[in-house]
Parts: sequence; structure tokens; C-alpha cells
Amino acid sequence: MHSISDPDVTGTDHVGRAVLDNLQTAVLVVDDHQRVAYLNQAGEVLLGASARQLRGQPLGHLLHDPALPALVAETLERQQPVLRHDLNFELPGSPAKRFNCWLTPLDGPGGNGLILEIAATGPLGDTQRESRLLAQQEANRLMLRGLAHEIKNPLGGLRGAAQLLERELADPELAEYTQIIIGEADRLKNLIDRMLSPELAPEMALVSVHEVLERVRALVAADLPPELSIECDYDPSLPDLWADREQLIQAFLNLVRNAVQSIDEADCRPGRVLLRTRVRRRLTIANRHHRLLVQVDVVDNGPGVPEGLREQIFHPLITGRSTGTGLGLSIAQSLVSRHEGCINFHSAPGNTVFSVLLPIAGER
Repeated sequence: MHSISDPDVTGTDHVGRAVLDNLQTAVLVVDDHQRVAYLNQAGEVLLGASARQLRGQPLGHLLHDPALPALVAETLERQQPVLRHDLNFELPGSPAKRFNCWLTPLDGPGGNGLILEIAATGPLGDTQRESRLLAQQEANRLMLRGLAHEIKNPLGGLRGAAQLLERELADPELAEYTQIIIGEADRLKNLIDRMLSPELAPEMALVSVHEVLERVRALVAADLPPELSIECDYDPSLPDLWADREQLIQAFLNLVRNAVQSIDEADCRPGRVLLRTRVRRRLTIANRHHRLLVQVDVVDNGPGVPEGLREQIFHPLITGRSTGTGLGLSIAQSLVSRHEGCINFHSAPGNTVFSVLLPIAGER
């Protein structure tokens, strides 16, 4: 057992503080009055405030879940560790997420209390789900390239034959049918080119993510449906990214257009898409740990992602919209992954959030 006054727990010991501050899991020490006595850096990031501001605050005011006070009381009373899966906390600037919580009692001359460890299991914390998604994406990419080449080669011959046939037709009215063949061949070629486009090697340079988002906003605003707005909530302190500007524009354009079309098809009025940027710290993407990242959220008030599509939403040719091709999200994920980032999402009717995480160069 440890005491609240134990330096390795409270962080007054330099080595103990360094160890705790380098953990990706949030660690809080809670006294027997359910007030925060200490938290590490991951805890500060989780709660969106400094340890100095949060120390002494009631735990229930910081983490809102009806089950949490009873769990703390049970741990303090029984003096036995408790593990609880899938507690739902609403945190500053984020939708509600699921967390695993470990509660470990401590006691001694400094008073009774417990250690609360919090690890995310939701969209931004499920590293196993993320690894499966990236592996599936690579398999999809190879499959699509092979399929695209097999389709693209005969399309040129089909289009050429239709053009030759059109020249030989005696009745000009029959040209309508050859034009249908030519038009459909061109449509399929464009679709295949979109499948292959993420294969272009990134041309890396310093890029402002806000300049990219404003370019996307201008492109989408030119054809925005009535009663639908695109708003922004930017963190002006974000540094530039080392990235391919055009590929980032395409990735965010796909996400924003997907949000707009989802709202429009469901006739959700007034419609709202929000572009939000924030700094994230200490996250692992594809088994690589990053100290500092940029998070861009594309938030919409549409109907949400259908439950049956959520596990396959980034797979190619999967779509919940009647007019969708099922390529927008797949291409966006592929482009973002080329920047060592990833896209995750949280969806509920009226609040769907697609979050893009991009590492800041040199911050590992």
C-alpha cells in the first residue's frame, strides 16, 4: 500500500514525477473526500487544465459518470482494487468517450485515498482497432490497385470501339447510344483514377493546417446547399505541419463533402459542419509514439453513421448514402496514413465527429 504523502505517488520526488509524467495513462490520486490530490501530465491533458487548477477539486465535478462516485466509495470502504470497463466521460472540447478505470486503494499516515488510472477505449484510444484498420487499409489498397488495372485496360478499347462505331452509323440518332457507352467508359475511368490517386508520393513542405482548411471551406462553400453552414473553431497556436498540401486538401475535402452530403440527403435543417483544431499529446499511431500532434475534427449534425457500417466505414465501396461511391473516406484515410496519421470517428444522431490526427514533425 502507498500513502497520499508518499513522494512516488504525489510526484514530489523527481524520479517518481518523471515516471508518472511519461505515462500515456492518466493517473489521479484522490483523497478520502473524493477530491483530487495529484494528477500527472496525461491527466492534465485528459481534463484540459493544469494540476494547480485541478488540485482540490471534487472528482465528480471533473469526471461526469453516475457510476464513478459509487466505485470510489466502494474502493475506499473495501480497500480492494476495482477495474471498471466502459465508463463514459464528457471531457472539455470532446464528445463523450469510453474509458477503462483502475481504482487502487492506498493508506498510511498521510490519510486514506486511492489511485485512479484512466485509459481511453473510445475512438481515439483503441490502438488494437486502429492497427486492424491500418492493416485492412493496406490490403484494400493492394486489392484496388489490381482491380483498377484489370478494369482500366479494356476500358480504353471499349471507348475507342464506340467512337469507331459512331462514325459508321447511317442513322445519326443512333449516336445517342454510342455516346452513352463513351460517357460511361469515361465515368469508370475517372472512378478508377480516384482509386489510384492516393498512390502519388507526397511532396512534403511546411503547411499551415488552417490554410488547408480555409481552402477546403472555400471549395465546399461554392456549392453549399441552402440552410447549411460551415463554421470553424481554430487553435491559433498550432505549428505548421510537414505535409503535402494538395493531399491534405483532398483528404479534408472528402471528409467535409461527406458531412455536407450526409446532412443534405437526410434533410437536416438547419445543417451545420464545424471544423475544429486542437493540439493532442502523447498518442501512439501504428505502433509509433508521438509526443505532439494536431487534431482536426470535422463535426456535423447529420443523422450519423449507421450502426451496421461503423466497422467497415473506411473500406472502399462501402457507403451509407444512396448517391455515394464509397471511396471518399477510404481515400481520405489512405492520404492521412501517408503522413503517419489516422482518422477515427465518433457518431451519434445529430453529432458525428471525424477526427484526423497528424503528427508534428520532430515531435516524437
